[in-house]
Amino acid sequence: MAAGAPRIFVSHLSGVPVFDPNGDQVGRVRDLVAMLRVGGRPPRLLGLVVEVLSRRRIFLPMTRVTGVESGQVITTGVVNMRRFEQRPTERLVLGELLDRRVTLVATGEEVTVLDVAIQQLPARRDWEVDRIFVRKGKGGALRRRGETLTVEWSGVTGFSLEEHGQGAESLVATFEQMRPADLANVLHHLTPKRRAEVANALDDDRLADVLEELPEDDQIEILGKLKEERAADVLEAMDPDDAADLLSELPEDDKERLLTLMQPEDAADVRRLLSYEENTAGGLMTTEPIVLRPDATVADALARVRQADLSPALAAQVYVCRPPDETPTGKYLGTVHFQRLLRDPPFTLISSVVDTDLPPLRPDASLPDVTSYLAAYNMVAVPVVDESGSLLGAVTVDDVLDHLLPEDWRETDFHAQEVPGGR
Repeated sequence: MAAGAPRIFVSHLSGVPVFDPNGDQVGRVRDLVAMLRVGGRPPRLLGLVVEVLSRRRIFLPMTRVTGVESGQVITTGVVNMRRFEQRPTERLVLGELLDRRVTLVATGEEVTVLDVAIQQLPARRDWEVDRIFVRKGKGGALRRRGETLTVEWSGVTGFSLEEHGQGAESLVATFEQMRPADLANVLHHLTPKRRAEVANALDDDRLADVLEELPEDDQIEILGKLKEERAADVLEAMDPDDAADLLSELPEDDKERLLTLMQPEDAADVRRLLSYEENTAGGLMTTEPIVLRPDATVADALARVRQADLSPALAAQVYVCRPPDETPTGKYLGTVHFQRLLRDPPFTLISSVVDTDLPPLRPDASLPDVTSYLAAYNMVAVPVVDESGSLLGAVTVDDVLDHLLPEDWRETDFHAQEVPGGR
């Protein structure tokens, strides 16, 4: 664990208020959602069940939590208001793990779980269940008389998933450490029934990452077997350009229905991408590059580049623009490359190191134009700017490669392998 990373017992989180970055209360924590894993590994904490002011219970992913301290939880401000529905691989920490009878590995003695501690992993936004607070002796009226102790997760049995069995729960846990492309490989070779079971068991972010790596036919098949609200959630979790590519293959009625179910800001980005021709800079770009104002510092830029969920291509440079900071931005001023950020003191203003020599592309630039630009200037991403000078997005080299390779490249590169719990 990270040095100094706080360990938090979940009983202290029950009922605490949840605030957005402006200090407005979103709701209160009612439970925590964790995913059990095979091999005695500590469960991963997926998120919080939050009861909002309307008394609806929603799911708040831990990736949207920026602080857990002083009796409060702080979010990024982006909250999906759809009602929480528990999935097969998920366990409610307060509702299902506490008060359970488990066994101490060291002595074989049965104990009662009184509390569970969570802790954030070093240099990441992931959280895990860290320790278990237990009481010896029988439950019921005598439970208060037993000795209490805190043990590592691996110090007890009675929680973890079994290694065998056909359930998607165990299969998903087995695949957890795979890269999205490798898990997509596995899914591609499962039967349609099994593929749907595993897709249903994956959380939204994980399924979104895997969908982005699957052949088009598999994407459409999996999306079509999800409940429409779940499908909209997964589309929101995908990169906007990948979501637009997938939606463009659906019938018009299905596409419009899913866009209507998506959060308005996410749907707006996807609709904008769908308005461009497929093999143009506008159709290829992502609408979520790193955008900074000219009065930002090198330290600010490096903090943004370090974000774990950024692809290497998007993290290779930041784009300097006048407000607003969201695409379409104010006037595009230029680019600052990652290497330049490493060469200048942290307090240096971005405006003093911006590269204004490289011209941006227009959204109607063709795929050969984009390819030639990346090759000529040895770039991994290129800014896309409209006629008014606003930054619309950026095209990355991986998006270009997807369109240069044969249409079936994902399928021809997928090699069948023995799959645990498969056919």
